[in-house]
Amino acid sequence: MEFTWGWDNGRALIGIVAIYALAFLLSRHKKSFPWKLVIGATVLQFAFALLLFGVPWVRQGLFALNGPVDALVEATKAGTRFVFGKHLGDSGEWSEQMGEPTAIFLFQLLPLVIVVASLAAILWHWGVLRWIIKGFAFIFRRTMGLGGATSLATAANVFMGMVEAPVLVKPYFKGLTRSELFILMTVGFATIAGSVMVIYVTFLTPVFEAQGLNALAQLITASLVAVPAAVALALSLEPETVELKDRAHEPDFKYQSTMDAFAQGATDGLQIVLNIATMLIAALAILALVNMGLGAAPDVAGAPLSVERILGWVFAPLMYMIGIPWTEAQTAGSLMGVKVVLTEFVAFERLGFDTPAEALSPHSRLILTHALCGFANVGSIGILIGGLSIIAPERRDVFLSLAWKTLLAGTLATCLSGAVVGALPVELFVKG
Repeated sequence: MEFTWGWDNGRALIGIVAIYALAFLLSRHKKSFPWKLVIGATVLQFAFALLLFGVPWVRQGLFALNGPVDALVEATKAGTRFVFGKHLGDSGEWSEQMGEPTAIFLFQLLPLVIVVASLAAILWHWGVLRWIIKGFAFIFRRTMGLGGATSLATAANVFMGMVEAPVLVKPYFKGLTRSELFILMTVGFATIAGSVMVIYVTFLTPVFEAQGLNALAQLITASLVAVPAAVALALSLEPETVELKDRAHEPDFKYQSTMDAFAQGATDGLQIVLNIATMLIAALAILALVNMGLGAAPDVAGAPLSVERILGWVFAPLMYMIGIPWTEAQTAGSLMGVKVVLTEFVAFERLGFDTPAEALSPHSRLILTHALCGFANVGSIGILIGGLSIIAPERRDVFLSLAWKTLLAGTLATCLSGAVVGALPVELFVKG
């Protein structure tokens, strides 16, 4: 396989430096800026990407994960058909009735969250997920000097949600430093939960497959590659001042039984579904109202104003700096802005269904997928603060003081993940 490398790739490397330079300017303690950690985190990001896609047997295993995902989608239909009926509960049946490929989001896609959340809880109770997470926690502890509790919750965010992962270290929240709390919040915003990852795969697969890409492989890689960046950015903006030996150690979260894990996981999944549904209804309604108002203004550059166009202009320079060509930067910037202002659900849905293949090259689509792959959006601030306040109400003031900084750090962390992909040749990620 021949690899191509050019100015877009080189610019992505410059973008990595620029993002950390911004973090230095905004750092709370510039004298304690963790230069060694920043360099180490960047090396670790490239190492993860090269390991997952550069080692043939790892790459093949990653691409083979589509089989289990397809099985999950089919298995979920057994439950949705029973609860909602065969027409509402099966996207294939519904599409046949409507005469076009379509799906009812609440009835046919979101139930996947419940199934995956329940399955993840069972796998944790059986020890499978627990040891995978502890393996990553060991890597983060050794390479980035994280405390035991922090490294566990950080690793858990690769697979679990921004509120579910901190539950694993709930008994230790009182002893976590401000910097450690900021790490947990930032990593939560820079990654996505396995429960919703499957839905994003269904959004992206049609266009990705046509361009020789694998959506699931990219989303898994995106969450993993973003973690070192999230930790580095968190400690850049809020440098640690407490010695490692004085920080909280690793706890051991357990369910009472397999049935307890099954029930608790399903219940948590339902709560996630309700949060997603209500957030999307409110966010899209408000977006429509704002666009109605902007539509009444005079046209700009030959087209009506909209939130999406304005966000495209705002975020285009950032997209350009992480490796997307300027001719595609406004399209990418619009989707990035939609993700930050609304949710990644809307951004991924538009990337998969509303963005033509010719609008973004395969490399740009890869970079943007990584940049979108996180919970860092305005609406998630409320969800994160609410969830963490239930876990540790006595630390609510700290959570609130870090909220907007977490949004910034989480967004920049996913952009660093995109920049790592941007700096590498696209051929590395294409099926072949």
